Amino acid sequence: MVNVVPGSQGMPICRIMLQCIVFVMEKWTSPQRAFIVKAFYKNNDSYVKAIRAFRKQFNFHGKSAVPTRPTVKLWVKNFEETSQAGKKKPTGRKRSVRTAETVERVRHSVQISPTQSYRKRAAHLGIKRSSMQQILSKDLNFHPYKILITQKLEETDYDARKSFAADMLERIDSGEVPLKSLLVTDEAHFYINGDVNKQNMQYWSDNNPMSVQEKPLHSAKLTVWMGVAEYGLVGPYVFDGTVNGDRYRAMLSEFLIPELKRKRKYSATWFQQDGATCHSADKTITLLREHFHDRIISRNTKIPWPPRSPDLSACDYFLWGYLKSKVYVNKPQTLTDLQNNIIHECALISQGMLAKVFNNFRKRLEECVENDGKHLNCVIFKK
Repeated sequence: MVNVVPGSQGMPICRIMLQCIVFVMEKWTSPQRAFIVKAFYKNNDSYVKAIRAFRKQFNFHGKSAVPTRPTVKLWVKNFEETSQAGKKKPTGRKRSVRTAETVERVRHSVQISPTQSYRKRAAHLGIKRSSMQQILSKDLNFHPYKILITQKLEETDYDARKSFAADMLERIDSGEVPLKSLLVTDEAHFYINGDVNKQNMQYWSDNNPMSVQEKPLHSAKLTVWMGVAEYGLVGPYVFDGTVNGDRYRAMLSEFLIPELKRKRKYSATWFQQDGATCHSADKTITLLREHFHDRIISRNTKIPWPPRSPDLSACDYFLWGYLKSKVYVNKPQTLTDLQNNIIHECALISQGMLAKVFNNFRKRLEECVENDGKHLNCVIFKK
């Protein structure tokens, strides 16, 4: 037997607590739903009598919240259609928009405009972005290929590239040129109005289009030199004006050598550079030999760097594209802003990322040998 204690207004405490519980309930219980449906039929389809019976059965009095007439009407309807008083659930699996007809619409759209982004394509065709991605990748087996700006190879370049790749693989495997000691260097222009965004500019297709885009550039720019090594980045160093032999040698003497000594990498570093005139000048090679001796990979040295081979340089296949996809995001308005962005993004590149870059360098050498010195196909172009 329950002892009933009067409340503040003479109402039993147990009834006050019951009312509080009812007010916070978001759903009626299954037994309550079942009872009121039965009461509806028992009282000759009367909603008023069903609700009255509900109050009496579950001890709801006064202003207590009870199911309304529309609610009871909905429960009765659901019971008659599904044999359940609860909310009617949709039957079967939700129909997918990835029908054969939709897939063909997307295929036709890609054939007409292969460079359109999937977001714009989805909006144009009235398809959700997630569905568009599924259709492109799973139903059509398309891949987004990055735009690659590269140099045209001459027939005479093939043998030089293949020979270099085979020689480097042998030196790496023998331990003569440890990957962890290789410093790959280069210069690049960063224009204030941006560059071809190779991260966002994509070409959707089931076959690699080998698309190459040329773009004239005329705005104010920074000429940045950097070195990429597995142990970290050296730079950025910004040239004051056009890069010539004197400025390049000044950078080597006044910036690079002190930096390598500070990093304690001076005595072990293998220095790489391409065949630009200021790089391969006699005075420059003489200066490099004073510091690196035979640890030089460059034109006019013991290990000659092959001409027109940015696809083998970590600066070209990784660093410049990566930085240019980052430094223009906030739309720098001045060269100072652009330079600060470059410094900031360089600081965020981890050693783990650089280790992957140089593992990829070895794969590129292998691919170059297998491809007889021609442009790298699957490694370079596919995202």
